[in-house]
Amino acid sequence: MTQEDQHQWYIVRVFSNHEKKVKRYLDREIEMRGLEDKISEVLIPTETIIEIRSGKKKTREKNFLPGYIMLKTIYDEEVNNLIQGAPSTIGFLKNKKEHKPKPLRKSEVNRILGQVQDNEDMAEQEGKIEIPYDEGDIVKVIDGPFKDFDGTVQEVNTDKLKLRVLVSIFGRKTPVEVGVNQVEPAT
Repeated sequence: MTQEDQHQWYIVRVFSNHEKKVKRYLDREIEMRGLEDKISEVLIPTETIIEIRSGKKKTREKNFLPGYIMLKTIYDEEVNNLIQGAPSTIGFLKNKKEHKPKPLRKSEVNRILGQVQDNEDMAEQEGKIEIPYDEGDIVKVIDGPFKDFDGTVQEVNTDKLKLRVLVSIFGRKTPVEVGVNQVEPAT
C-alpha cells in the first residue's frame, strides 16, 4: 500500500463564504511546513453557473457545499492542529461522541467528485444555466409580439432558454412561449 493509498477524504467546516481564503491559507501552510506527503489535496466543490440577467449571460462559480471544503490527507495530530489553527475554520466534521473525524465513504467521495467533474465538463460546454424564474412567478413581457403583457410562468425550459407564460388575451388565459431575455419580473 503506497502512501497515496493511505490518503482519505475528510470534510472541514469553515465559515460560509471563506472557503477560498481557507484554501489559500492551507495551500501556503502545507508548502511552508512541507506537509505535501500528508495532505495531497484541498478542494472546494464548486459548479459553474451561467445566469441570464437583463438579457445578458453572466458566468459565476457557485459552491455547492457552502461552509465546507474537502481535504485529502492522512489524518494525524499535526494535520488536526493545522486545521484547528487556520483562520475562519471550525474544524473537521465529526460526530460529537468521537474525537477523531471519520473519512468519507468511497461512494460519497465518488458522488461529490463526480459532480465536480460533471460541472467542469459542463463549464467547458458553456456551463450550467440558471434561469432566475420558477413556475408560478409573475413576469412582464418586454419584447416581441406580447410586449407589455403580464403573465404567470407555467413552464421553464432551460435547454432552449424559453419560458411558457400564461398571458391574458381578450380575457382568456393563453400560453405563449417567450425567450428568457424577453421577460422581466413584474413589479
